[in-house]
Amino acid sequence: MTIAIIVLMLLAYLLIASEHLTHINKATTAMFAGVVGWILYIIYVGDDKTLIADSVFPQHSAYFCSIVLYLLSTMAIVEVLSNNGCFDFISELLRTRSMRRFLWGVVAITFFLSANLDNLTTVVLMLVIMRRLLTNRRQRLYVGAAIVIAACAGGCFTVIGDVTSLMIWTRGAVTPTAFAFAMLPAALVAVFIPTLLISFDLPDTLDINRPHIIYRGDDSVIPLWQRVVMLFIGIVGLWFVPTFHRLTLLPPFLGSLCVLGVVWVLDEVFNRHGLRTEQPTLLPGSDRRLQYEVLQVIMFFIGVALAVSALVEVGAMQSVGNWLDHTVHDIYVISICMGALSAVLDNIALVLSAVSIYDVLPEAQNAYQQFFTQNGQYWHLIVLSACVGGCLLPIGSTAGYALMKSEDSSMWWYFRHISGKVLMGWIGALITYFAVDYFLR
Repeated sequence: MTIAIIVLMLLAYLLIASEHLTHINKATTAMFAGVVGWILYIIYVGDDKTLIADSVFPQHSAYFCSIVLYLLSTMAIVEVLSNNGCFDFISELLRTRSMRRFLWGVVAITFFLSANLDNLTTVVLMLVIMRRLLTNRRQRLYVGAAIVIAACAGGCFTVIGDVTSLMIWTRGAVTPTAFAFAMLPAALVAVFIPTLLISFDLPDTLDINRPHIIYRGDDSVIPLWQRVVMLFIGIVGLWFVPTFHRLTLLPPFLGSLCVLGVVWVLDEVFNRHGLRTEQPTLLPGSDRRLQYEVLQVIMFFIGVALAVSALVEVGAMQSVGNWLDHTVHDIYVISICMGALSAVLDNIALVLSAVSIYDVLPEAQNAYQQFFTQNGQYWHLIVLSACVGGCLLPIGSTAGYALMKSEDSSMWWYFRHISGKVLMGWIGALITYFAVDYFLR
């Protein structure tokens, strides 16, 4: 039965990696494999079904359900802010024909937002804004690729910016401040080098749309100062989530739900006139891809989490860890291989598998075990390689898939024009990480 479960998961990973060929949604594949894997495991344990159902499975489900609730709450926060026009300033800041100002402005805003919101939410938001401004499809492809890279790099240096970093934080593998200081220089290099190289492929003057007045239904748009207040509270509130977790030891999703509650109350107060007169406070014709893409990622994450937890229970992940210890015994080789694999297999699945191979050690008995203690290099390198390495191909991250769907781009175009630039950024990021770590020691 153990072999059957392992074969099932390997086939599922193969289908996930080939989604662009089979056109079978990877969320569907992951959900099916995860559920069937647990059914096979329950059949395998026989008389211990009650113990598994009452004790073992709830422990696994509590872990990934807390991450799902966090993603849902951040999605709701962004939705409320977007419906109130809190991100309209981005369009105005980027309305320039200068390639340098537009490209670096897009990258800087994306990098900042993805460090505070989850990077998929940021990517979809920025791609929608880019499509409103840029009329030339070729220019949109290059700028869209820069957005994907900036979002993945920005999301990987904070514990709330990406599902991968959120996973290792909630497992206790890293602390927020130490993680950010260790990862920020590498993340900046990972986005700077590809963006600089992309700028050489764009003309000095971009094809920008003429300004359009954003209509929100009569006079239902809230004043500028109210939008600034809502955006400030939303961003700063999410910054406070790690502190909330440290002070209360409660799951991070409770902190994000608290922020959502405050933002929602402000939404009700600021829009009381529109609500009273039954004027619409939702942007007419607003793009619903934000919700659709995030919900797809949530379902995919649940499926992969179920699948990996089943592999953990049958002992497969421990066996992989033992094999790596005896055969490879080098976290640098492991992390580089993980980064290369994440280019073809979604980085969420890779990181979830990687963090399940090893436990977070309370203390190190030797130099090698030091890599697996809290804030050890293994956890940093896995996230850095998976997030940046996942940009080597668009199928390696959900952000890349969002670009492919938005611009109907091909993987071959991305490979020819973007992959080499990402590789240079990844190499530079690794060198920067080791250099910073060496000087800090």
